[in-house]
Amino acid sequence: MDPMQYIEPAVVPGGWVAGWHRRWLDLRNRLLASSRFQRWVAGFPLTRPLARRRARHLFDLCAGFVYSQILFACIELDLFDLLAEGPLSVCDLAGRLGLPEPATRRLLKSAESLELVERTAADHYALGELGAALRGNPGIVEMVRHHAMLYRDLADPVGLLRDRRSTHLGAYWAYADSAAPECLETGSTRDYTALMSDSQGLVSSDILDSYSMERHRRLLDLGGGNGTFLAAVAARWPHLDLRLFDLPAVVEQARERLAREGLAARTQAIGGDLFRDTLPSGADLITLVRVVHDHDDGPVMGLLRAARQALPDDGTLLLAEPMAGTPGAEPIGEAYFGFYLWAMGSGRPRTCQELTAMLHQAGFSSVREVSTRRPLLMRLLVARA
Repeated sequence: MDPMQYIEPAVVPGGWVAGWHRRWLDLRNRLLASSRFQRWVAGFPLTRPLARRRARHLFDLCAGFVYSQILFACIELDLFDLLAEGPLSVCDLAGRLGLPEPATRRLLKSAESLELVERTAADHYALGELGAALRGNPGIVEMVRHHAMLYRDLADPVGLLRDRRSTHLGAYWAYADSAAPECLETGSTRDYTALMSDSQGLVSSDILDSYSMERHRRLLDLGGGNGTFLAAVAARWPHLDLRLFDLPAVVEQARERLAREGLAARTQAIGGDLFRDTLPSGADLITLVRVVHDHDDGPVMGLLRAARQALPDDGTLLLAEPMAGTPGAEPIGEAYFGFYLWAMGSGRPRTCQELTAMLHQAGFSSVREVSTRRPLLMRLLVARA
């Protein structure tokens, strides 16, 4: 299978239009690189706002790693939890954070500029809008903590691009480069399974708000982890018979969780390898939630074909994950997930069009996108057998 088969070509004009397009790019880039032009744009009243926005955007690109480390420090120090009790003085916070007062003040002023905290009175700070939102989404907080590994892998980005065979993320996501993932022990899967569970809440609710499962009778969740999504489905659609398929070490955790939630009688957790074993049949709805982008094109095509074979002729596949090329969220797909998955050692972000083409090639007769509340986090494709 040629992995390049699914990469969309860049939208570049052809023929004489291409010549004009190249000349325009040359002119534009020469002007933007000209210090004289930059001074003129910054001084001319009609272009000054645009120049300032562009300058801010460029500076944010240069300083983004500092912003992320300020956020990381706030989370590691439990600053948002402390401020959830109400505004506190710099002196009080210094004692609770275990930092010198000057360092506390520097952190608070930095966090205030990022809307993580806000000053309420002289020397008192409260949660800011973004800090409050983060505290309401524990999955995001856990992802920020998890990023400590990604920071280490990205310390030498050129080295990572040249050789990604030994990375912290690759070791963390043990299945990504394991020759026999079905033989992994529970200990090597527990951390990443918990992380996926912690960050699943928003995704699960968005899927269930966007697609009605009323007409289905049995759901098979492929790569379902510890059953977080399955438990959400069970609460929303009590008539469904529910199955989960994942690595044996992960399935043990799913059985424990589903039993704790009183779902043992309604659910069946089956251990196996998504890419080597025959998928269980009998479900009229199969779900792939944040699974496909973790894997390369060849294995993904095999998985999609296997899912089609496991479905009846009137069956449905739901594919939900963040996608490349999402309008307004392009850097999330291509930059964030692109480099994250590269460091992980497997997978790539795909566009909605690429995934649609792959589903058709796997044998699905129709594919449509269903709108979701937060497409930057997850988009949803519905494929009919």
